[in-house]
Amino acid sequence: MTQIVTLKGVSKSFGALTVTDAVDLAVESGEALGIIGPNGAGKSTLFNLIGGALQPSEGRIYWQDRDITDLPAAQRCRLGIGRSFQIPHPFVGMTVYENLLTAAIFGGDAQSAPQTCRRVLELTGLMPKANLQAGSLGLLERKRLEMARALATSPKVLLLDEIAGGLTEAECHALVATIRDIHASGMAVIWIEHVVHALLAVVERLVVIDRGALVAQGDPKAVMADPMVQQLYLGIDADDAA
Repeated sequence: MTQIVTLKGVSKSFGALTVTDAVDLAVESGEALGIIGPNGAGKSTLFNLIGGALQPSEGRIYWQDRDITDLPAAQRCRLGIGRSFQIPHPFVGMTVYENLLTAAIFGGDAQSAPQTCRRVLELTGLMPKANLQAGSLGLLERKRLEMARALATSPKVLLLDEIAGGLTEAECHALVATIRDIHASGMAVIWIEHVVHALLAVVERLVVIDRGALVAQGDPKAVMADPMVQQLYLGIDADDAA
């Protein structure tokens, strides 16, 4: 498989504070990658660097073989990087369909935007809500809409930032089923999540970040069984784990 997003030595500092520390990471086309770490570990900053909301202080970012380090977020979106945000902020006075149409046109394909929107509405289960104002939606539907807006830009890589947070168990299961369908379509997914059981139900590889640095990666079950990861993320001492 080909590498679609690659980070080489990527760091981000704000003054004396380093929030991303020399990260090397490659994501393959069609891969489902999970990212975990304590609060403040730098996970969302990593997404901001991949998506173009932030520029790295050091290192380079590649889209396939193209250096995109200096490209703004809008151009990265049109290349194929779609992103959802932890807190949904839809256009509340517009309908669900209008939100998707805006995203599809922003993604650069105005001619096929209506067909794209219909496909995304069906994929995310939002078709029955298509003509409702976004401001009337409950939390699960807003989360789905946040993901759907990213999908409407026709991405090749979908960045999901803690999309399962705040959902009930049943809602979480429903969302996981949708993300599985998205991944099964061949789309690469990079998912930051604190709801670990949801993440493990989808991802094929797991990365752990602490203090801006990548500290572990590999098979999800093996990573979660690592005593260092249990101590770092779950607060389990190695002696207790044994």
